[in-house]
Amino acid sequence: MALPNPHGPEKKLMPLFLEGEAREAEIARAASLPKVYMTSMETSDILMLGMGAFTPLKGFMNKAEWQGCVFDLKLPDGTMWPMPVTLSISAAELEASGIKEGSDVALIDRESGELYATMNIEEIYQIDKMAQAKEVFKTDDAEGHPGVAKTFAQGEYNLGGPIKALNEGKYHEIYPKYYLYPAQTRALFESKGWSRVVAFQTRNPMHRSHEYLVKFALESGFVDGAMIHAIVGALKAGDIPGETRVKCYEALVDNYFPRENIALAVYPMEMRYGGPREALLHAVFRQNFGCRYLIVGRDHAGVGSYYGPFDAQTIFDELWPGALELGPMKINWTFYCYKCESMASLMTCPHGKEDRVIVSGTQFRRAMQEGAELPKEFGRPEVLAILEEYYRTAEKVEIKKHAYEDLTPEMLAKIKEGKK
Repeated sequence: MALPNPHGPEKKLMPLFLEGEAREAEIARAASLPKVYMTSMETSDILMLGMGAFTPLKGFMNKAEWQGCVFDLKLPDGTMWPMPVTLSISAAELEASGIKEGSDVALIDRESGELYATMNIEEIYQIDKMAQAKEVFKTDDAEGHPGVAKTFAQGEYNLGGPIKALNEGKYHEIYPKYYLYPAQTRALFESKGWSRVVAFQTRNPMHRSHEYLVKFALESGFVDGAMIHAIVGALKAGDIPGETRVKCYEALVDNYFPRENIALAVYPMEMRYGGPREALLHAVFRQNFGCRYLIVGRDHAGVGSYYGPFDAQTIFDELWPGALELGPMKINWTFYCYKCESMASLMTCPHGKEDRVIVSGTQFRRAMQEGAELPKEFGRPEVLAILEEYYRTAEKVEIKKHAYEDLTPEMLAKIKEGKK
């Protein structure tokens, strides 16, 4: 059996990074182009587009693509796509730049000032942000939901069109062993003889329930390998830095998994906290990375109480035949059971809640930050030792994410004007 095809009608990876002389020539040309400044999420989307993780997208969405994605879960050609990948600009910046449809522009990361891509603007359009919030995030609560807050903070206009990606960022330097493109993970899987790979999405250090989910998948008989795939895009307050988390993953893999059945990789996307919709996005790009299954457990990609614990599982049932080649591996509540003396799930354990330790990522981080002594059922000692060392020197921050924390003063002003 071969690996699943990349997503989209052409069934091939479509990386957008230029290389060699073509890249150097485009960088030189970009120096004379009008500049459009990007948020950290837009910059991370450039990296995902560049490496081919967002295949078959050729750039930032035009209005027809945005509308089909938001309201119908599909692009105009019928390809399933669950979340917007858009570039916005304020009315003031648009007027000052003189940019028009047909213009070529240089895309600059607002924070670093670095050039990341050039873009041909095929369309300048406006969107209904309220509709996007309600359709994609199922809420318009900009004060509590970080994805909604960022939606309302976008500029008044979107720019749609193809890009030429020029800057691969610094993740290669930070994670030289694990920052892999879809073509590289596919080559890795093939070298191991894997064709039925399951992906595990994580942005936290892995506690015992996480470990159990991966092992449950490996023991299912459906897969021949697993990839722990960690997000290392922009962090929020209370999150543990990627470098520390990677040390935790290494400790877990080295001590508790057979190396011949496990792979570890990281990727640069910024979380959208889209719950069910984001679970579908995770499935799309995991298919591009070569995976046939995605573990979808409790509250996948959720935040707060905006989604039911298993909404991210049931949304896959709403897809039409052929929408994805990847399938979800749906797993119920998992916990440590004192009577079973092991990790278990509702499918395998008959005992009551008084016998169970249900571990959540938030509980895990809060206990570590407060220096509380954790029972062995929460995490492996090698992982806990790394986290204890990190928290001894880390500045204490509030674990609960506020929707506004990653936003600039200009973005905050837009939200407070009334969700325009």
